[in-house]
Amino acid sequence: MQQNLPPSRPQAPPLVLTIAGSDSGGGAGIQADLKTMLALGVHGMSVVAAVTAQNSLGVQGYWELPPEAVRAQLDSVLSDIGVHAIKTGMLASTALVEVVAAALAASDAPAVVDPVGVSKHGDALLARDAVQAVREALLPAATVVTPNLYEVELLTGVKVVDESGLREAAEAVHALGPRWVLIKGGHLPGEPADLLFDGEREHRFTAPRHDNRHTHGTGCTLASAIASHLALGEDVPAAVGRAKEYVTGAIAAGFPLGAGIGPVDHGWRLRG
Repeated sequence: MQQNLPPSRPQAPPLVLTIAGSDSGGGAGIQADLKTMLALGVHGMSVVAAVTAQNSLGVQGYWELPPEAVRAQLDSVLSDIGVHAIKTGMLASTALVEVVAAALAASDAPAVVDPVGVSKHGDALLARDAVQAVREALLPAATVVTPNLYEVELLTGVKVVDESGLREAAEAVHALGPRWVLIKGGHLPGEPADLLFDGEREHRFTAPRHDNRHTHGTGCTLASAIASHLALGEDVPAAVGRAKEYVTGAIAAGFPLGAGIGPVDHGWRLRG
């Protein structure tokens, strides 16, 4: 006689936590992170550090959450569910940077830190007095840090004007303590090139430049994609390479939204 066995319990996919700000327009921040994680096959969870009033034209305002609210969200997720990787984005203030840095330092999960300083439109998203906390507390707890050229200059004083300056920038950021540094060179002229550096080895990643102004959310998307691939078991260079491929496709498929800069398309593979 055939035995009726109970249905097997579905297994959870890899778990990735984003700690960042909410983007009301849906193109960047927590919203971009969770879309990226879903597209790449991991379970996304979120700790909201700030709330922005934001659309395709810019950031009209932001309000950071109290440190105790951010700490409570972290405790809720980490104590019960756990994580395979963590991604950080907009943290807004010294107090929030310190709370998050302490959580990263206490976790064994790899951490991808996107040291968000300004929005795509140039609006400030990090208090000036918080930069030192990013340098001294957050970056030493990072597995990978992903600054753009503005953030490199903000953190180190190094100004990159062409691709030959990427190594100097990587060395300066690496000296602040992260295990790996990914310098994003997309704002330089010519073919977009990023440099990944661990203090000894360097890996260069290039991609075609797409004639598309709808690029809102690229930094958040790239960092979340790296964290997702780390959670899926890739090493850092492989995770960065896979993430670069994903975000390049998302940029190519970026679409107009509102009257300003539209978002990249996080679901481009599903629609392709």
